[in-house]
Amino acid sequence: MKRILLPAGGAILATGLLAAGLAGTASASGVVDTDPLAPSNKVAETVDFWLKANGAALKAATVYRYDYKEVNKLVQTGGYTADTKPGSTAPIGEEKKTAAKVQNVNVPKSIGKVFFEGTDGKLYWCSATSIQAKYRNLVSTAGHCVYQPGGNGHVLNKWVFVPGYFQGKANWGIYVGKQAFTHYDFSNYEDYDRDYAFVTVYNGIRLTNGQKKVVSKADWDKYEGIKDAFEVEISKSEYDKCKDFNGGETADCYAKTSDYDDLVGPTYPGAIEVKKEVSKDEWTAAAGKTGNGSQVAETVKENVTESEYLGYKGPGYRIKEADGTYTITHYYLKYFVKRTTTVKYYKTVFYVLDGFSKDVGRLGDNVGGQGFAWNQPTGKYVRTFGYPGGEHGDGDKPYSGVTPKWCYNKTSAKANVIAAIKAEELVSLKCAVTPGYNGSAWLLKYSNTKRLGYVNGVTTAAFGDLDGNNRYDTIFSAYFDGETAAVYKAAANLWSGKLG
Repeated sequence: MKRILLPAGGAILATGLLAAGLAGTASASGVVDTDPLAPSNKVAETVDFWLKANGAALKAATVYRYDYKEVNKLVQTGGYTADTKPGSTAPIGEEKKTAAKVQNVNVPKSIGKVFFEGTDGKLYWCSATSIQAKYRNLVSTAGHCVYQPGGNGHVLNKWVFVPGYFQGKANWGIYVGKQAFTHYDFSNYEDYDRDYAFVTVYNGIRLTNGQKKVVSKADWDKYEGIKDAFEVEISKSEYDKCKDFNGGETADCYAKTSDYDDLVGPTYPGAIEVKKEVSKDEWTAAAGKTGNGSQVAETVKENVTESEYLGYKGPGYRIKEADGTYTITHYYLKYFVKRTTTVKYYKTVFYVLDGFSKDVGRLGDNVGGQGFAWNQPTGKYVRTFGYPGGEHGDGDKPYSGVTPKWCYNKTSAKANVIAAIKAEELVSLKCAVTPGYNGSAWLLKYSNTKRLGYVNGVTTAAFGDLDGNNRYDTIFSAYFDGETAAVYKAAANLWSGKLG
């Protein structure tokens, strides 16, 4: 849904970096929303989370489907109206160059995946690309791949960009997000006509061979690099000696009490009755049963918020009442156990990883960066590059999500309305890819020789099946106008600062 902004001056066709190129694009007042992602002293910790165990977390991440919508029919309106003059910023290294035409399709080195932790605690990924910026530290992707919008909106956790991602490997390094820039209408009103984001990132980090070093608790607390701690069981005599020396329990010695429950019958001497929460179906199936596994007659019904209702993953029965109240009802079965209490003794060993990480430099210096274009006419050919990994509507899954794919076609001349995501003027493109492609860049004037073009759109959360055969054939993007340029400008001139 478009608002009218009066530009301070005409948009400028930029051929250099950004100091002046976007100065008069549009007023940023009421347009740009920005949120921090990670402070510099958390960068190493975030990288360690994703890369430890040979990239296990990267491999475990799955296609992000937040607010995903399938589109079966399009409503088209008139053409797109530019709010200022057309403008562009050249890709990194191409500020004053032109490229020869070739026939082969070469995948740009700038593309990759963004990885993050969803609000449900699970790990996900979207597609993205490095883009031109003054300090060569900027990533372009979809807004929903950075920010969960709405009344309880917030940025997604553990957000990183991995250019050239392949099977858990980050050969160009891993780039932790510092600050996210979105359109205010997306982050606050879920307006998918504004589903785009620009994220500044720190210098890349690659894990190398290093040394694990045991340190004191005080030194561990002060250390800001990669670190960890683990428990080691000790004897009762070691515990007593340490406790007496320290004048009480410390991280060097402490006791833990635990209960071990062994299943018995209800008539066993000293048997304790315990409850186990189960699903409503399991509870119903236990009707009339006695002894272990019998019903606890009393159920517990709690009122919850919408976000608690949607995020709940337990066995309780969820229902939205007719008046809009959200409830979760909990059901229990009873069991009888013999409980044995044991005491064990532990100490905590603290260690730091010294020399495990290497600063590989700025994103744009390593993989380049695409240009940026706004207020361009539609009905033009673009190339898109991304990582599809989901299944089609018929269940077929032709893409692994491991290797990048591409599409080449003309964008729609008319605006597309998708009411389900509050969008009134999306650009569409015939492209038979699946979810996972969301966040991928739409590159105008792409040069196969240079592997560079101009980001003029990013794939949003909607995928179209317009011929009704249960296979996706169309993708969508916000129209990049002067307000998009204002968001881009806000991000493109900021330095990420030093690591650590």
